[in-house]
Amino acid sequence: MVYLTRRVTFSAAHRLWSNHLTEEENYQIYDKCANPNGHGHNYILEVTVHGQPDPKTGMVMNLTDMKKITNEQVVDWVDHKHLNYDVPWLEGVIPTAEMLAIKFWERLERGFPTGLLYEVTLHETENNSASYRGEHTDALEAGIA
Repeated sequence: MVYLTRRVTFSAAHRLWSNHLTEEENYQIYDKCANPNGHGHNYILEVTVHGQPDPKTGMVMNLTDMKKITNEQVVDWVDHKHLNYDVPWLEGVIPTAEMLAIKFWERLERGFPTGLLYEVTLHETENNSASYRGEHTDALEAGIA
């Protein structure tokens, strides 16, 4: 099995805030990330597919196709946007790195051939990232699939 990763960058703003918490709880949990005007990040998104290289091309997937799918499904929607307000498919989502990784997976899964997408990793900062491998992998890891 070969794992092929395409890395892209984008810039976006967000505010961490839960309507299920009080104002005091939001500021206690999210601290400065609860700023009413939001704040921004220069994100790095890594999209990984897996499979056996095609004997004719030597590729698991053409990187040009990976770039096109990633841009169409995610980057074109989020780059230079406020994630809380400008992205319809993120409406109602608290845009933490964890939730964004899940939502990006959901979008990317629609664009890639079935079973090819392996992992989505979103680097929010140099020190913070979240990775997601889909619900099927979650079930396997929990021993219930």
